[in-house]
Amino acid sequence: MITRFITDVTTRFNPFSTKAKAARLFLTFLPPNARSNGMNITTQLLPRTSAEPSTLHVKFKDGKEMNLDCETMGIKNLVEEVDRHSRILQKQSDLND
Repeated sequence: MITRFITDVTTRFNPFSTKAKAARLFLTFLPPNARSNGMNITTQLLPRTSAEPSTLHVKFKDGKEMNLDCETMGIKNLVEEVDRHSRILQKQSDLND
């Protein structure tokens, strides 16, 4: 996953819910030094009895924001959506250099 162009990641999920698996796995795909490279990562854990859906909000350097529904999308789809925009930014960066 191309994380160089991501500036902000915000997640909300119930860690005990099986529907939150995609949100948890997405956080594991982020590199260990992401915070030191300028990425703002915010995670809000919901209580065990919460019925709120799991959400993932990603913001890119060009200002584009993605609100992704973790309950209906699997981890593969989440990574594909984020990488789709990251590849566009990668191409623009390569052309400008």
